[in-house]
Amino acid sequence: MLTPDAAIERLDHVLTLARRAGADAADAVYFGEASTGIGVRLGKLEEIGRSEGEEIGLRMFLGAKSAHVSVSDLSEAALSEAVERARSMAEQASEDQFAGLAPAEMLAHGPFAQFDLFDPVVDSLSAERLQHMALEAEDAARAMPQISNSEGGSASAGRSVSALATSGGFRGSAKGTSVSVSAVVVAGTDEAKQRDYDWHHSRHLADLDSPSLIGQSAGERAAKRLAPARAPTGPMPVVFDQRVSASLVGHLMSAISGSSIARKTSFLIGHEKEQIFAPGITVRDDPHRQRGLRSRAFDAEGLPTASRDIIADGRLTGWLVDSASGRQLGLPPSGHAARGSAGPPGVSASNLWLAAGSMTPQDLMSDIKTGIYVTELIGMGVNTLTGDYSRGAGGFMIRDGRLAEPVSEATIAGHLLAMFRTLVPANDLVFRQSTSAPTVRIDGMTVAGE
Repeated sequence: MLTPDAAIERLDHVLTLARRAGADAADAVYFGEASTGIGVRLGKLEEIGRSEGEEIGLRMFLGAKSAHVSVSDLSEAALSEAVERARSMAEQASEDQFAGLAPAEMLAHGPFAQFDLFDPVVDSLSAERLQHMALEAEDAARAMPQISNSEGGSASAGRSVSALATSGGFRGSAKGTSVSVSAVVVAGTDEAKQRDYDWHHSRHLADLDSPSLIGQSAGERAAKRLAPARAPTGPMPVVFDQRVSASLVGHLMSAISGSSIARKTSFLIGHEKEQIFAPGITVRDDPHRQRGLRSRAFDAEGLPTASRDIIADGRLTGWLVDSASGRQLGLPPSGHAARGSAGPPGVSASNLWLAAGSMTPQDLMSDIKTGIYVTELIGMGVNTLTGDYSRGAGGFMIRDGRLAEPVSEATIAGHLLAMFRTLVPANDLVFRQSTSAPTVRIDGMTVAGE
């Protein structure tokens, strides 16, 4: 894997080759990753893997025509061949009046903050230490009452380097580490078995939950799911556990991306000036969060990033656009571009969360006579064109304000606009994923069970 400085040098070389091949404009990205993963099952080592890879992606413009190529062989010959292939593809491509690099006057300028994303301790974790962490998680899970089997414990650690260079003059790079632990276990016997898991992922080892705590949580979750009943059918309040509530924020992001708006495939078109959520609701994107899983000083087009309230006091503050969708909509890019090595930029948030409310989860459900508490969502029945929402769900019944028996094979349905307007967050927000949310309550959903 290249160092950040070496990655920039290699990208500069690619851009030089592109200019010599006749490119009017070009940008190039580098991604390098190295990781070690350990899997154990029933107290024994089951698998150990080490992966390393790196790629360069080139986007080349010939006037209004463009092409994208990626290559994992970074030798001089392979890069020269990739540039020639990009030129040949661009010559045959259709013109796109909206494609192009980000406006030069808007580009970010270094030096860039790194946000403490690299942990030398994680970078030096041995396979033996990772195996110990995986075993600790699985042992803790298997020690919980009613756990009858295990699908394994795992631990992994890795580091990454990314870089971007454009013919418009932008140069930037970043590096980071990641470490994770998980456990998956089975409770019960025969046909009454239930499976569940827990996991945690962080940039620094010091921020990672202890493997024993992760394993204990996995075991408790599996045991609580034993002997599930069927939920009743009808309209009722639905409470989304922290584990699944962040998916609602994800649906919002899909609906406000520039490409969805430009293609008119979003249910929020025409609602951008309305109160989308109740007053007081905030959804925030902060790319500058220290040790954040998606922190970044610049986006995939070289534009500066900044903290932003996507939803402020319940109102949508605007669309998230890259340069291409921004040109279609007549809007400046918002600094939310993201991309891989093989295609053009799209749009993505960074460290995103739904702000916490004032009530505890118990207070949130205290007046619910009959409802469902969802801990698992199944299927992809969300239509961001129409806003229709329908997903399989499992969790627990809420009876007289308290969690009751486990339930499975339920379907919960509604419309995202109506769901957003009645959403009430609890006060238990924890930053465990790149998109986080507290427990939330949504009234008036339709539940289909028995």
